[in-house]
Amino acid sequence: MILNIKMKMRKMRFFYVLIFVQLIGFRASAEVKLPAIITNHMVLQQQSKVALWGWASPDEQVEVNCSWLKESRRVKADQNGNWKLNVETIKAGGPYTISFIGKNKIEVSDVYLGEVWFCSGQSNMQMTISRSSSADLANSKDLNPLIRMFNVRNITFDSTDDVRGKWAVCNAQSIGNFSAVAYHFGLELSKKLNVPIGLINSSWGGTPAESWVSKEVLEADESFRPILTRYNNSLINYDKKTTHTAKDIDPRINAKSPNLLFNTMVKPLLNYKVKGVIWYQGEANAARAYQYRKLFPALIRNWRDEFRIGNLPFYYVQLAPFKGAKPEIKAEIKEAQLITLQTLDYVGMAVTMDVGDCEDIHPKDKETVGIRLSKIALNRTYGDKKTAYLSPLYDGMKEEKNKIRIYFNTESRLISKNGDLREFTIAGEDQVFYPAIAKIEGKEIVVSSEKVKKPVAVRFCWNNCPDINLFNEGGFPASPFRTDNWKGITEGIN
Repeated sequence: MILNIKMKMRKMRFFYVLIFVQLIGFRASAEVKLPAIITNHMVLQQQSKVALWGWASPDEQVEVNCSWLKESRRVKADQNGNWKLNVETIKAGGPYTISFIGKNKIEVSDVYLGEVWFCSGQSNMQMTISRSSSADLANSKDLNPLIRMFNVRNITFDSTDDVRGKWAVCNAQSIGNFSAVAYHFGLELSKKLNVPIGLINSSWGGTPAESWVSKEVLEADESFRPILTRYNNSLINYDKKTTHTAKDIDPRINAKSPNLLFNTMVKPLLNYKVKGVIWYQGEANAARAYQYRKLFPALIRNWRDEFRIGNLPFYYVQLAPFKGAKPEIKAEIKEAQLITLQTLDYVGMAVTMDVGDCEDIHPKDKETVGIRLSKIALNRTYGDKKTAYLSPLYDGMKEEKNKIRIYFNTESRLISKNGDLREFTIAGEDQVFYPAIAKIEGKEIVVSSEKVKKPVAVRFCWNNCPDINLFNEGGFPASPFRTDNWKGITEGIN
């Protein structure tokens, strides 16, 4: 009898504990919650409609008060507890506060309105200030606290709801762990525009472009099917193994897997209004450069569709010189990046042929890279036409007996630094290239060689580590190019 009573009492205690836990869980789920990106110190895009969103109880009403607006706004959560509200922002300024009131209240403070840019790519975008030649900035007393930085923490699981990270005010403690390219880009914008700058860094070293696009994009084009086939095969092979070593990475949590980083490091942020994107990636796709000719533009279009900004500015870095694979591979990925510039609107390319390091795939000079990207943005996005930004770009050719005349799209006259022009080669119909003599004539270059009596093609910087000295008067190096379309070493590799 006593034993039965004790058992009943234990069951009752368990029952009440269970009810208490459920009530606590219900209360927690009923609270208004915000995504990681909507926190103290954030920057919202000025003079636009921005989205504020989060979670609450199903059908719960959420009141939103933005201190720059006279009236509060209200929104009702849907049956799944999701809610989103668009609010208007005014001219750059702050600090402001935003309160979110439902069954609980959250107040976000030190909010500024300014210019917001999304910064992404692989290791050269991820490379921090502390690892770059600008490492001493961490000791500077002149850091601009109106530059705000959000680092999306690297993750290894498939989540489309939220990211991990928080906004940080630019200071000696925070700057060292932020992207060097992104910071220098934002610093130049802050100097020229004199407004708060928000920088969202979502990058991961060693990742190919297909990791950053949606699955629908990869499925829609036959030339991308091999990417999905490789992934599916890797899944099968992984699941077949009864035991796994440390080298075996589950494809479902591998950052290099197709569309994983789009799902986990881009998709949760698509509601956040941005002015544009800066991008530094391509090394991981170098051996598939011909495929990249289609994949990279597809990525840009995909992001424009997903951010719902059809003319979203997308400014990227052409890869810097580096030893490694066969020269044609490195040249062909740069060519793919150049082709993207020539085929899409609202894109810009920062050429970095003069700031690379042949011994290091991660060159330390990220300041020059960030500044060049900022010049594109200042001219193209913000209308500062006095800011030069364009590198000399190949724009056509003409055969002239034993010479070839090359035309360039360039803002200013061409110049040669440190002696005669280098890195030009020329070939006849036999497709054998010889070092060439190149002479500048204004914005054109005439190329020839005594070994090629009837030239048909010219190539420039068609190797891994060129000694470039062709610039324009604005100080921008010329992009590598070739005038021929002869079969490439990565053609047909998907």
